[in-house]
Amino acid sequence: MTMQDYVISIEDDCYIGRVASVDTNRALILAESPEVIQTLTVSDLVAIQGATPQEFLVGIIEKVKRSVGSPILVEPESEDGEDEDFDAVIDHDVVQVALIGTYWEVLGDRRQIFKRGAKYFPRVDKQVYLIKEESLESLMSVVASDTPEDIQLVLGTYGNTQSKAVANGDKLFQRHAALLGSTGSGKSWTVASLLEQAAKLEHTNIILFDLHGEYKTLTTEGVEEGKQPIAEYYKIAGPADIENQNANSLFVPHWLLNKDEMLALLLDRSDNNAPNQASRFTHHVRELKQKYLVDENLTELASGITIDSPIPYSIRHLLALLSADDNGTKLGANGKSEVKGDWNGKLTRFIGRLETKIDDKRNSFLFDSPDGSNEYDWLAAYANQFLETKSDSLGIKVIDFSEVPSDILPIVIGVLTRFLYNVQFWRAEEERTPITFVCDEAHIYLPTKDASDADSRIALDTFEKVAKEGRKYGVSLLVVSQRPSDVSRTILSQCNNLIALRLSNPQDQQVVHKMMPDSLSSLTSVLPILDTGEAVVLGDAVLLPSRIKLNKPNLEPASATKDFWSDWSSRESKSDSIVFAVESLRRQSRQR
Repeated sequence: MTMQDYVISIEDDCYIGRVASVDTNRALILAESPEVIQTLTVSDLVAIQGATPQEFLVGIIEKVKRSVGSPILVEPESEDGEDEDFDAVIDHDVVQVALIGTYWEVLGDRRQIFKRGAKYFPRVDKQVYLIKEESLESLMSVVASDTPEDIQLVLGTYGNTQSKAVANGDKLFQRHAALLGSTGSGKSWTVASLLEQAAKLEHTNIILFDLHGEYKTLTTEGVEEGKQPIAEYYKIAGPADIENQNANSLFVPHWLLNKDEMLALLLDRSDNNAPNQASRFTHHVRELKQKYLVDENLTELASGITIDSPIPYSIRHLLALLSADDNGTKLGANGKSEVKGDWNGKLTRFIGRLETKIDDKRNSFLFDSPDGSNEYDWLAAYANQFLETKSDSLGIKVIDFSEVPSDILPIVIGVLTRFLYNVQFWRAEEERTPITFVCDEAHIYLPTKDASDADSRIALDTFEKVAKEGRKYGVSLLVVSQRPSDVSRTILSQCNNLIALRLSNPQDQQVVHKMMPDSLSSLTSVLPILDTGEAVVLGDAVLLPSRIKLNKPNLEPASATKDFWSDWSSRESKSDSIVFAVESLRRQSRQR
């Protein structure tokens, strides 16, 4: 292997200087080349000579500084290892470098090997070289080739090169990931790009929680004419979908909610009678579930049934039983006249809240379940449409929550996630296949604990459990948010992969800073100046933490930023569209 075949160039035009200082994760370089120092910028890569001529420590530039003061004397090392008889006087130019990997031109019988992390600390006075564009492209090709081709997930390109930035698809999804960036930074594009690549696999299983309906353009229901969809489309049923049900309408029956979720929906904890209300609710729901098993000749299951078991029961029957308690009487102390019962008048407010929820047409997906949903086998079919994968169907499912009332949104998302996670938990280990939940706009339903109310806390507990334990059962999260400072710290701390797009808010930058290793924390300084679709990527899935240009998807989400100035100068706001919108508001549906 000749010097011309080496990836790292040690020619004079690449020479920067020598190592002057080393700590546990950084090195300070005294620059000796006034020409090269003027070309250096933050995020450039450098190579520090290792123990052999074929070994280099790779670092990323954090700071470039020219100090004014007395020159520094550095005793150079000659090529043959013997000291020269003179001291070289150099300018006080300093480069601070964070160590990120080790590269070998030759390692045993292998060629061109890159490994994450510094194998050892660099030695003082070792020579340092800039990895220029030609060498950079070759190095990136080496990095990409380290990931087997069948699990490569192409994110984009490195810097200004054409070298593809590759992530390990297994490690990206199995160890949770966070995709963070301000509005308009390219988050939706990035999600769509990742989904497009995942859709090429035969048995992909990804569920995307779409809060604004923007990913419908990727699905069978909204794809642009002439293009192939990559996902199935489901929509939480709105008021208009009750009468016009179709295969895409998704219901979340009230009996899927566990006790805590139902009480979070209905119970006012400040009510003096809240304990009585919770007690009677629990008692009657348990009785109704037991009655269902008796009516369906499934009494052999009764011993294992709990209040939280997903067994159908009638919400109207529950309401009748609670009303009977609230109006109930009992014999007085004399055993003759009737007096108010133990629960008389104590459940009135609870019943009122339950009736209000039932009568609200926006909650029809909870309380007006479709025909057949009370059949015992319905639940297995319900789980199948999300968890079963077939080679002739699309494995990505987009669930549109755009018409779900905001006050119950966290509970609904939490219920669906908890149910699917529990099904995955109870599957036989050898039959279990992985599934990923893409949590778009995660700050809305996965808030920090100090900012969460009772409703959000229920969903938060579910997702935090998935974040901490899901990997063992083949369940992972891709957390997407424009406000990372508002997202649960517990969940973000479990994300071992980070794709950080432009972030201008200092609080959000601080959260990302804490997610990074100390040796790479300086990368947060570039977050405010990233271009749209540009990101800092690091974690278990990528060997080389880098600033990359993300690929644009073929199918774009309906999330493009409006061109205000251009539209104001050229597009008329028409009366017909306003009339249609008002009527849609009344109907709570765009269907006609």
